[in-house]
Parts: sequence; structure tokens; C-alpha cells
Amino acid sequence: MRRLPLALFAVLMPGLSWAGVVWRGDFETGGITQYTRAQRVSADRLQIVQSPAFQGRYALKATVRQGDDPIDSSGNRNELVYMGQEKEGSEYYYRWQVMFPTDYPSVDAWQVFTQWHHSGCCGSPPVEFFVKGEEMRLTLSDSVTPWKTKLVRGVWHDFVFHVKWSSSASVGFVELWLNGQRVLSKYKYATLYEGDGVYLKLGLYRSDTVKPVGVVYHDGYTQATQLADVMPPPAPPPTPVDAGTPAPVDAGTPAPTDAGTPGPVDASTPGSGPGTETPPAGETPVDSSSPTPGTGTVLPPPGEQAHAVGCSSTGGALGVLALWGLAGLLRRWRRW
Repeated sequence: MRRLPLALFAVLMPGLSWAGVVWRGDFETGGITQYTRAQRVSADRLQIVQSPAFQGRYALKATVRQGDDPIDSSGNRNELVYMGQEKEGSEYYYRWQVMFPTDYPSVDAWQVFTQWHHSGCCGSPPVEFFVKGEEMRLTLSDSVTPWKTKLVRGVWHDFVFHVKWSSSASVGFVELWLNGQRVLSKYKYATLYEGDGVYLKLGLYRSDTVKPVGVVYHDGYTQATQLADVMPPPAPPPTPVDAGTPAPVDAGTPAPTDAGTPGPVDASTPGSGPGTETPPAGETPVDSSSPTPGTGTVLPPPGEQAHAVGCSSTGGALGVLALWGLAGLLRRWRRW
């Protein structure tokens, strides 16, 4: 019997948890059934889409128009709700991805895209991620903002969020990674209100003063008890490219070139490496068996006499022998 790979099991049975994973809300069911309930004015406000998606096959498209108020409360919203297991003293890691389209509105007002709302009825949540103007922010209890960064549209923001849930400021803390880089070290603060629990709300919730249509994409939500279960794997090192081994050039003794009569180059041997090259008329081909060009015999320009190593400019004995040989050729030519 053949065994199915784990990756295939994850696709066929997305409700299963592995290792320290407590819950997945990654939309790989093709719907919103992983969540407890939806707060939306109509089905088109929280849609499952196949593109864009950060991982897997599906993602959530959350849309808010001015006036969307499905629960008769403050602001405008369309959100998914998940009643999790957070309680006093619990500790979890969360990972999810968010993308703001290039036309996402820039307004000087709060636009919450992820929050852990308290179980009490009123007031700001103890933990919330939102956009204000051109910034993304993490704010605690509507009082402190331990992290913020410039809003970048049209790209996925991959969050890993570590929380110790406690109403005590000496026990509770938050820690944050963005796109695999830790951007906030452990920041001690009360993450629960006294006597309250929290639950997740994901989508878009914003001030009712915002007029333009807002769209946010969410994907890959995972809750776990260990960092290793949510931390994205490190990027693989770039694959080295063998660009070849360029032949060294003897910069001290460049070979003279007759620029007026270039020889044809063998296109099958690019670059300056060893190959077969036809020299200009009247020149002697360079011995291509020489290990590297530039280190063999240097050819003189046409019309100049080659100098033997160790001889004077008059040619010496080798020059005389060359002349005798030439004279002999001429005599034999005349006899033809």
C-alpha cells in the first residue's frame, strides 16, 4: 500500500492539526466554516477567492463600504469571528498574512484588520492591528503602540505574533515578526482586561467617517503553541551560477592587433578563452595549445621583424639565417 505524503493529507484533511498547531483558519476548506460566525451585511463582503493567495489555494477578500454595520455598533465592519482558547496565563503563536491593494484608501482614521476583542461588551480591544494614514500599527488597550511601520500596498505582509495572555503587566507580553524578521522583542504589557477573555476578529473594521470602499485580503491564519509551527522557513540560498572561468589576460604585454584587418572569429568559442581564430593575412596563427592567451608567443604587426629572445635589434645570427633561407626560396622560385 502506498503512503500519501503529509502535504497531500494537509490538502485533503485541512482540519487536522500537526505538532503544536491548535487551530487553522487558512480558508483551505474553500469557505468560512473554520470560523465560529461571520459579521457581514451580505455574502459578497466576505468572499473566498483563489487570487491573490499567499499560500494554498484560497484566501479571504474582506470589503467594507461606508454604512456597513451588521451588528448595530460603532464604526463599519465585515469580520469573521473565532472563539479561541485564550485565557489567563495561556501563551500562543499566531501567523497570518494580509495584503492591502494598491488603491487601499489613505485616511487619517483607524482601520482595524485584525483584533483580539475582549469578552466584555464595550471599549477598545486589548490587542489590535490597524492602519492609520500611511502606517500599520500594533496597539494595546488603546493606550500604547509598541510597533508601527510604513504601509506598503500590493504586497503580502507575513505576520508571526507571540502573546502571553494575562491581565498582569508583569506577566503578559507581545512579540512580533514581520516577513521572517523579528521587529518587536518581548514587550511586557497587560494583554487581557481583568476578568475577561478574548476572541479573534479578522476582516476589516473601520471608522464610519471613511468614505472610499476598502478591501483587505487575509490568508493562512494559524494558531500554535510553538514558534517552529508557525515561523516561515528561511529563504533558500541563491543557486550559484557557473559563469565560466574567464581566461586571464597578460595586461603587461598586450598582443598587438591590426585594427584595419580584423580576422574572423570562431563564434562557437565566445569570449577570450582558447579557440580557433583565423589570423590576418601575413600573420602566423597563435598556437592554441598554449594554456592561456597572452602568455604565449606575441606576434609583431605586419611588416615588422620578429625579435628573438636575447638578441639585439639588428637580428643577430638568427636574422642572418632567416635571410639565407629566404634567398634560397627565391632562387628555387626562379627555377620554376
